[in-house]
Amino acid sequence: MASEAIIEVTDSNFDQDVLKSEQPVLVDFWATWCGPCKAIAPIVDELAKEYHGKVKVGKMDVDRNSSTPMRYGVRGIPTLLVFKGGQVKEQIVGYVPKETIQKAIDKHV
Repeated sequence: MASEAIIEVTDSNFDQDVLKSEQPVLVDFWATWCGPCKAIAPIVDELAKEYHGKVKVGKMDVDRNSSTPMRYGVRGIPTLLVFKGGQVKEQIVGYVPKETIQKAIDKHV
């Protein structure tokens, strides 16, 4: 994990840390071998700092956690999901500019 503002999300803590969160949660589904995931990681880090206190940001390694990505139909990575009130509110697949992610988050803050 690159930043203290980012939580590591796993199959075992997902329901507690994401679905039961009082704040909206941005979850980055990624893998170590994924080039676009590495490219988007600094953007996710920046957003975690900028939205600290308003939005939780988590990262889930899809190679180590398979049931949650399957549950939400994550087929391509990186996939960013915005959860609010236990529901998926936004889905972004692939590398996108920071502004695209900000617009998706801002709808739910």
